[in-house]
Amino acid sequence: MKIINSSGKKKTAIARATLKEGKGRVRINDVPLEIYEPRLARMKIQEPVEIAGDLIKAIDVDVTVKGGGFMGQADAVRTAVAKGIVEWTGDTALKEAYSEYDRNLLVSDHRQKEEKKFGGMGARAKYQKSYR
Repeated sequence: MKIINSSGKKKTAIARATLKEGKGRVRINDVPLEIYEPRLARMKIQEPVEIAGDLIKAIDVDVTVKGGGFMGQADAVRTAVAKGIVEWTGDTALKEAYSEYDRNLLVSDHRQKEEKKFGGMGARAKYQKSYR
């Protein structure tokens, strides 16, 4: 039996996808994609599945995701799923379609939040000073 592992990252969210032979089910943290909430995150995750079309009918995708917020998790999941499907099928046309639609489907976004420093409210902004 063929099993493929892939991963995706966005901010602090990390998703690990396991693909194996099955009936075309996609589950995120044991929740089926059809009832995954919030709706916006579900739609984002469905993109690689819809682009793949019939190629995913024989694959079961199980994804575990942790860290970050719900949109960061959604981006990490869609990257992991798309990478896994491309590796499973070995289809260059599908890989081309993914990268043409959105490059982040195949490449994890490595950007991180800059650390807050002392003497200010955030990473760059400093507290105001008054001489009078």
